[in-house]
Amino acid sequence: MLRRIEQHLLKNWSLLWGYALRLTGDRESASDLVQTCAVKALASASPPCDEIAARIYLFKVIRNAWIDDFRRAKVRCDDSAVKPLDGTVWNYDDRLIAEITVRQAVAQIEPVYREIIEIVDLAGFRYVEAAEILDIPLGTVMSRLSRARAALLDRITADNIRPIATDRRHAR
Repeated sequence: MLRRIEQHLLKNWSLLWGYALRLTGDRESASDLVQTCAVKALASASPPCDEIAARIYLFKVIRNAWIDDFRRAKVRCDDSAVKPLDGTVWNYDDRLIAEITVRQAVAQIEPVYREIIEIVDLAGFRYVEAAEILDIPLGTVMSRLSRARAALLDRITADNIRPIATDRRHAR
């Protein structure tokens, strides 16, 4: 049994770490969160054996550990500047600009919406799996995801689209 959960941890390690990083916004905290997940999963008396169930279980452990940490700390406020992307060189690449825009927009939407975007769109879970991770009904996942995507799009367009002044006169 222990061997199987180790395999599931190894197979999903980078996804778990990425999810933890998005939850915490900090590399050290993300590493701590993934370590906590590993310890809890390895200490579990009966972890799931099925691959999909184990993946859901591991993400749920991370989420619950993060919630516990958040509640313990009450409110964390980090007003530091936006951190540079992982060693990426700025070259005005449209993909890089889009990634920065989306990252900033995701950080600005409500936590409940950010969470569903991270689980479904970024981590790649199916709706049923997300419902199990978040412990909410399937219909709630679908409606929340729809509202989250709309909020994300609204946040992206609100910051980047500015009307052009129309008071110029046409020369004749």
